[in-house]
Amino acid sequence: MKNVFDITRRIKKTKTKAEKSQLKATESSAPVIDMTEARNEILLQERRKVRRTILSEFIGACALIPQKGLLKVRLYDISEKGMSFDVTGQSGQFKPGEEVAMRVYLNHVTYFPFVVIVQNARFIDDEGVYRHGVNFAAGTVNEVALNHFVKFIETVSASLQGDHGDIMVSNLTR
Repeated sequence: MKNVFDITRRIKKTKTKAEKSQLKATESSAPVIDMTEARNEILLQERRKVRRTILSEFIGACALIPQKGLLKVRLYDISEKGMSFDVTGQSGQFKPGEEVAMRVYLNHVTYFPFVVIVQNARFIDDEGVYRHGVNFAAGTVNEVALNHFVKFIETVSASLQGDHGDIMVSNLTR
């Protein structure tokens, strides 16, 4: 082994193409994105058992408060099992387990009633509302209509378009 020379100290190290591109990538000013948060959000959405349709400002709804009247709520989303809706912070909140009579308005005077059971309520600080997650009560009088309504909303929402001030025609004379 006396005749073996260690020349590694004398050899000028040259970088491979992969090492050079790695060095350039680390020197660039592009930020490194942590995909953990995005991945967790995707997993959170996938844990749901049913698909939800977002309804913000789509249709009118009210909760019927005994001895008080109607409380306007803003529907947030809907699925075949239930929905979520928002109540302004100053109006208060419903408690888990509470049965609430609801109305969905198809226009200013036409509605259909149904009953929901509150599963959870949480305050959404940046919106100033209580968001309630509810299940549809089984065996109620409008259960079939409600099921068809949910399917209708899911189907229609897939092809909704926004009106951005389209011109209205008031007279078709030629």
